[in-house]
Amino acid sequence: MGNWKKTLAKVMSGTADANIRYEDLCLLLRRLGYRPNQAGSSHRIFRFVGRDFINLQNASGMAKSYQVRQVRDQLSKYKK
Repeated sequence: MGNWKKTLAKVMSGTADANIRYEDLCLLLRRLGYRPNQAGSSHRIFRFVGRDFINLQNASGMAKSYQVRQVRDQLSKYKK
């Protein structure tokens, strides 16, 4: 299983929101077709045409748990 698939499984499970690495979540969003609009060392905004943007912040190497929930909510909403 690819690393992005493991991250997707963790995000969708909802049991490890505080334990998702920032870079892994960024890689997942890129893999799913989201494009970073702004790239910085601690802050990235991802966009996907027709969807709300996703704002991620790096908290000492980890994604913030409320932002992981936002990613899960959006992926669930647009699940194919």
